[in-house]
Amino acid sequence: MAPSRDDDLLSSRQTVADKPTVYLLDTFPPKAIEHAKTLFNIIQPQDEGFQNWRENARALLIRSSYFTAEDVASCPNLIAIGKHGVGIDKIDQNACAERGIKILNTPGANARDVAELVVALSLSVARGIRSITTRQMSKPVPKETCKGLTLYQKTVGIIGMGNIGRTVAEIFRGGFQTDIIAYDAYMPEDIWTHIPHTRASSIDEVITRADILSVHVPLTKETRDMISYDKICVMKPDAILINAARGGIVNEQDLTRALSEGRLWGAGLDCHEQEPPSYEKYGQLWENLNVISTPHIGAATSRAQLASATAAIDNLHQYLASL
Repeated sequence: MAPSRDDDLLSSRQTVADKPTVYLLDTFPPKAIEHAKTLFNIIQPQDEGFQNWRENARALLIRSSYFTAEDVASCPNLIAIGKHGVGIDKIDQNACAERGIKILNTPGANARDVAELVVALSLSVARGIRSITTRQMSKPVPKETCKGLTLYQKTVGIIGMGNIGRTVAEIFRGGFQTDIIAYDAYMPEDIWTHIPHTRASSIDEVITRADILSVHVPLTKETRDMISYDKICVMKPDAILINAARGGIVNEQDLTRALSEGRLWGAGLDCHEQEPPSYEKYGQLWENLNVISTPHIGAATSRAQLASATAAIDNLHQYLASL
């Protein structure tokens, strides 16, 4: 006998009931939301019942929201957070750990996209693109007044040998035949076997040798102000500093001072302590036309956004299914 319409409705209800309910706190790409709906009962901010997410949520999906200790305390049933992107500095990790709440981020999903921005910033600073275009908006710029640096066969210093740092090394090595010197206090010695490189024994060794210094570490108590005035002063005077990791790793006041003293060629910053960066806070830094600032756009590509969102969804689903 064929199943009745009532049987179909009951089966549908059971299927929905069997799916975990997940509250989505931020905007995710539409394709990612479609994928999430195949795995979860997704409740978004515009949906009925979202206002009670703190009381009801066992699982959350987050992209850019802060999630504080107070938020953790207000969610008595929460067991897991799927985080779009690798950075978890906006989530109170200690509060989550005390409650046994699992944080599932997405390392590697946007590595290529961030690495390409690192190269773009490096090239733009090296060739004085901002200075030239700014001057050109007021009057013609004779090419004889323009100067720049070549990146070919220079030394690229990388602090942090994770997915993004590795991809930066691959692009610079493959495309510019650069020497690579890298430091990481935690990665094993046998990584990057496919990339010719020097494994530095200290941050200072990288800083003093680099023509381009690119930082790829999380923001922690240990890494805050890692790149200080004293560190910048031992860099080459025509070196370029790139921060596409997190604001706060480079001391911004020290960088402003060092640039005003001519101790660096320039800097490319995709990460700032204030985000998005404003002229009120960064006007003095931006007076140096060899500084290029972008508002944390390393992963702002359609490919990266979909990949990171999908990875966050899949990680959360796998974790909940394992319980």
